[in-house]
Amino acid sequence: MSIIVNGRQIDLPETIQNVKGLLSHYNLENRIVVVEVNKDIVMKQNYETTGLSNGDIVEIIHFVGG
Repeated sequence: MSIIVNGRQIDLPETIQNVKGLLSHYNLENRIVVVEVNKDIVMKQNYETTGLSNGDIVEIIHFVGG
């Protein structure tokens, strides 16, 4: 599947089907993040039920302390 993440087109393995899987793929599952899929913010409790489809536009914002 091909999606756009933070402005860059990426090809995902077929095993990644939802937001939770995408965050795990990027090792962000234990971080505080804001996820937007096709301009809709996804609540954390919906990461597992929010599916991803070919052509989706995803924005992931994670916080960095310093």
